Amino acid sequence: MPDHPPQLLEVTDSGLYCAAGDFYVDPWRRVERAVITHAHADHARSGCGRYLCAAPGKTVLRTRMGGNATIDAVRYGEPVTINGATVSLHPAGHVLGSAQVRIEHRGETWVVSGDYKLQADPTCAAFEPVPCDVFITESTFGLPVSHWPDPAQVAAEINAWWRTNRDAGRTSVILAYALGKAQRLAAMLDPEIGPIVAHGAVMKLVEAYRASGVRLPSIDRVPPRARRVGDGRALVIAPPSVLGGSWLKLFGESSLAVASGWMTVRGVRRRRGVEKGFVVSDHADFPGLLAAVEASRARRVLVTHGFADVLARFLREQKGLDAAPLATRFTGEVPPDAAAAEDHEDDESPP
Repeated sequence: MPDHPPQLLEVTDSGLYCAAGDFYVDPWRRVERAVITHAHADHARSGCGRYLCAAPGKTVLRTRMGGNATIDAVRYGEPVTINGATVSLHPAGHVLGSAQVRIEHRGETWVVSGDYKLQADPTCAAFEPVPCDVFITESTFGLPVSHWPDPAQVAAEINAWWRTNRDAGRTSVILAYALGKAQRLAAMLDPEIGPIVAHGAVMKLVEAYRASGVRLPSIDRVPPRARRVGDGRALVIAPPSVLGGSWLKLFGESSLAVASGWMTVRGVRRRRGVEKGFVVSDHADFPGLLAAVEASRARRVLVTHGFADVLARFLREQKGLDAAPLATRFTGEVPPDAAAAEDHEDDESPP
């Protein structure tokens, strides 16, 4: 194995720790100082003494962490010194305010990518490659079979499904995670088809996006006793956690769909009795992961949550890179058949 210099970041019981700056990146436990890649619950833990995030995501993080949290925000690319380390945040393209964390100390540069995607998304800043010595990449969809279709094609499929349901008098209900996925999905919809309404958990983040300057179509909160809201013409956006509960019974006759990268996996949709599945993910597919790794120009790659062993082995054997798994507690994108049981509302992880 290659001889590695002293580690700028180390995995500890509280998460990924930078001793030079005395801070954690996306800590798993409450710590005094946390640098946050984005506001999903498996990356932003409540109760930390101080948070640092990218400015576009401050309102979203505040919504998640509460009014008493101490949150500092910096512009993308703006360097700050934390004790002995220089830190800057760069767009990750995952959700609003998502960032890659660049850390420089004594001539060594590491980048913690957090979660990211390379597909275009009008609701957040696009991923920007950050050259570094060591690149820490996610691997949620780190299997060669993972390839995303064109978002415009998926949007056309969703709108056609909605239009067909509307014409039949059926309410369209689509499951999407409350932060990031739901807002991206809303931006794909054609509001001329009918009214768009959303679960309260989704609306809370829709309002945070709007307060951050993101333009979205008109969306109303699902009212109490919402049976056949919009006379069957509406499209409802709800988190996967509503599966198996009584909330879905509010809409009478309806058609249920899910938006997830796991819709490329045979059987996931069938196991939960969901009528339709649309391939929409806020993570990079396999080609996207490879492209991000190559663009980083890193001499060493550490692979975290998801299919870390598979991707690390591919990078070693097929790309000739110094690559290895890095153990973390990040969960990633939960498949829709597990979401209800786990009550996971944020992100996507493998079965």
